[in-house]
Amino acid sequence: MRIDRSKLKDLVKRLGDAKILVVGDLALDEMVYGDTERISREAPVLILQHTHTKFILGGASNAAHNVSEINGGKVSVIGVIGEDYHAEDLKRAFDEAGIDCSSLVVDKDRKTITKTRISGSCSHSITQQIVRIDRQTNAPISEETETKLIKEIEKLVPQYDAVILSDYHIGTLSDRIISTVVETAKKHGKKVIVDAQKALDRYKGITSMTPNLPDTQKHVGYYLRSKDDFIKAGTTLLEESLAEAVLITCGADGMVVVEKGGKYTHIPVFNKAEVFDVTGAGDTVTATYTLALAAGAEPVYAAIIGNIAAGIVVKQFGCATTTIDEILDSIPENIELIGG
Repeated sequence: MRIDRSKLKDLVKRLGDAKILVVGDLALDEMVYGDTERISREAPVLILQHTHTKFILGGASNAAHNVSEINGGKVSVIGVIGEDYHAEDLKRAFDEAGIDCSSLVVDKDRKTITKTRISGSCSHSITQQIVRIDRQTNAPISEETETKLIKEIEKLVPQYDAVILSDYHIGTLSDRIISTVVETAKKHGKKVIVDAQKALDRYKGITSMTPNLPDTQKHVGYYLRSKDDFIKAGTTLLEESLAEAVLITCGADGMVVVEKGGKYTHIPVFNKAEVFDVTGAGDTVTATYTLALAAGAEPVYAAIIGNIAAGIVVKQFGCATTTIDEILDSIPENIELIGG
């Protein structure tokens, strides 16, 4: 399949024009660092002298952060926080990233989703993660909280070009929340892109979705090893979701886009030799893919942009982000796709 490089560049330059709304499981990654001092007398555990703490936007928050870095803060989030001190840390992280979080709903019975990673290092060794502590409420949101979220969704969706439904299956995206987003978006001509790990058949009437290969295989019940397998699985997802296209991310093997009519396109990884950390790369793909679709790109061109963006962030450690200039600089001279 032939790709117009000039057209691709023009689309990347337009990413900054699109306004995106992210709805989902908003999370905070709390990174606690210290230097190893000695073994405790109380138990066979390390004692760390705390050096610093860093807060990073995780979960659905990371998708919003990726959008904000590219479009200059034209992004808002809708989700639930608890009545705890981590809620303030999360709001502060949103503010620092230029993300509008004024539509967060407070539920005193739920915990603000927080993943605390404690890492230590000796003077002559690299930093290693020692333990992770997760704070979250796994039960579905209450009817009262759901109603408050729906009110915010109906108010904000008309103001944005596209909505990302980011489902980490921690209770925010109930059936009513999903249907309200889809119905409101359809009423106002907005796009809806889904990033979810399971229960992919819950999303009806969307524009597209971005499942990874293992989650896709688990959903359809068989391994995807050939072009025909991908077309069959993609067609199943298209029929279930009524979407226009499905983007299946395949790690080191790139991406596959399946569109209506069994149209298949395989996009290879462009920098396979330079991968350091894939953390958060899926959020980068979803964010840039959504921005590109909202900017008028066809699914394959949008997927290529997402692929290039992911290739940039995996060169960095942790949940990294990228920019329009970095994406433009990283466009390969020759892009060869397998289509059919």
